[in-house]
Amino acid sequence: MTKWTNKPLQWGSPFSISFEPTTSCNLRCPECPSGLRAFTRPTGMLNKDFFTKTIDELGRKLFYLIFYFQGEPYLNPDFLDMVKYASDRKIYTATSTNAHYLNDANAKRTIESGLDRLIISIDGTTQDVYQSYRIGGNLEKVLEGTRNIVKWKKELNSKTPYIFFQFLVVKPNEHQIEDVKRLAEEIGVDDVRYKTAQIYDYEDGNELIPTIDKYSRYSKKENGKYAIKNRLANSCWKLWHACVITWDGLVVPCCFDKDAQHRLGDLKEKSFKEIWHAQEYVDFRSKLIQGRSNIDICANCSEGTKVWES
Repeated sequence: MTKWTNKPLQWGSPFSISFEPTTSCNLRCPECPSGLRAFTRPTGMLNKDFFTKTIDELGRKLFYLIFYFQGEPYLNPDFLDMVKYASDRKIYTATSTNAHYLNDANAKRTIESGLDRLIISIDGTTQDVYQSYRIGGNLEKVLEGTRNIVKWKKELNSKTPYIFFQFLVVKPNEHQIEDVKRLAEEIGVDDVRYKTAQIYDYEDGNELIPTIDKYSRYSKKENGKYAIKNRLANSCWKLWHACVITWDGLVVPCCFDKDAQHRLGDLKEKSFKEIWHAQEYVDFRSKLIQGRSNIDICANCSEGTKVWES
């Protein structure tokens, strides 16, 4: 309806929400605010009582819940309890992890929580390549954690979670694209997905930009500068059907607002329904319709350049 009228009309509630378990992380990935310790907002943990209260407000209309924004979810001691709370209410649950905390006990609890989808970030198949991006990481821990999940999934005769390796393609690891497929098959992972990398300083080139064009969000122009490939229309389904809630209750438009600069409301002060229909949200949707190039997080959006290849 918005596309037809060119007005920020809004009915109902979002069917998908990302909830941030924590901003803390054990790794120091170079293009990640958590890894760089570069947040201007405070670091903290999502409170279980606050989470359940919010889910109770949205639960009947919420279909998909992503337990991830920034940080490593398993660092929050209540993370799997929150997954189970949502799963028991028939909400589809997904998370993304660097898998360093998937010890045997956590792996079993993950299966028992009812988690539907588990994304395991693995950006290299050898330690030297893996740690070139996942700085401070240990590939063997990732593989051990993955094996633990696969083991308990079989032992508990569970169909979930659907497990896939996510391989963020950057120049240092692009030669291992085929290797990660073989590794996934050997361990028993359900799928492999390749993801293009968002790079902040790309205009003059960057050592992380892949040489394989298919896996790059950026292309080199005649003047030697780099630009984002995709052309994006002045519309975005997420602003009408999804949002992100930070660990401390801020509502932001999407996962590209990593430092929560575009704060559309605070759940500590207002209900979600009030925020979702408030003037701040209407104004942001209107601004997008007028021209997404004027919004920083929208100008660097990659929705048109994702590579979900098995």
